[in-house]
Order: sequence, then C-alpha cells, then structure tokens
Amino acid sequence: MAVEHLTLQKFKEQIFDYENEKEWKYKGKVPAVVDFYADWCQPCKIIAPIMEKLSEKYDGKVKIWKLDTEAERELAAMFGIRNIPSVLFIPMEGTPMMQVGALPEHLYIEIIEKELLKNQGEEKKDETPGNNGEAKEVKDKE
Repeated sequence: MAVEHLTLQKFKEQIFDYENEKEWKYKGKVPAVVDFYADWCQPCKIIAPIMEKLSEKYDGKVKIWKLDTEAERELAAMFGIRNIPSVLFIPMEGTPMMQVGALPEHLYIEIIEKELLKNQGEEKKDETPGNNGEAKEVKDKE
C-alpha cells in the first residue's frame, strides 16, 4: 500500500480527535508512522522513497502517512514541528514518539520493529538504538 497523505480531517477521524478527547487515544487498527514534510525540504525528499518502501514492507502491519506541514499548519503546530523532516511513531498503546531529522532506512526499520511492533508477533531482542536513531517521547500538550 502506498503512503497516504494525511489531512486535518483524516487525522481527527483515524488517528486522534484532539477537539473532543483530552487524553491521547489512538484510533487506528495498526500502529502508524507520520512523516511531517514540505515540498521544498531536501532531506524530506531523501526520506520520501524510504517511507514508500516502509509502506510496502509493513503493509497491513503499520500505516504510513505523509503530512504536508505547509498545507496542514494546525497539525504541524499542534506537534510543535520546527524542523523537518520529523517522523512521528504511533504505537497502538502508549505515548507517540517523535524523531527529528532524516535517518537511514535501517534506523526507521529498527524503531518500527522495537517500538511499534514489539508486542506483536515474535519477541524481539531488547537493543536500544544508537543516539542517532533514538526516538523521543512526545510530551502531552497543555
């Protein structure tokens, strides 16, 4: 399945309706990855084909979204996006994690396997990604 573009309306319907919910509760059926990008951003263009590959690799297991920060300024502001690319990793339960900056493909795979799919299927080794690949928890916005 190809990467799907995320709009504010789709976000509220399929990820989180922040206008009607006070605490984070992911609505999806599988974990998700949201790539915050802009058309003018060179590093965003570098990771775009990686996101396409990931959408094929994890088809049916992880939903991959792209969010244009220029078109969806409200969502970009809600997540405090100041640098792009920024990639949000949304597990089925728990707090989403944000990774800022372009990473090589193997680090995105590592984060997906360890953070999004860790409780699904067979057990994975508990290895913490290096500093470059470490995803940070997103703090609740007050």
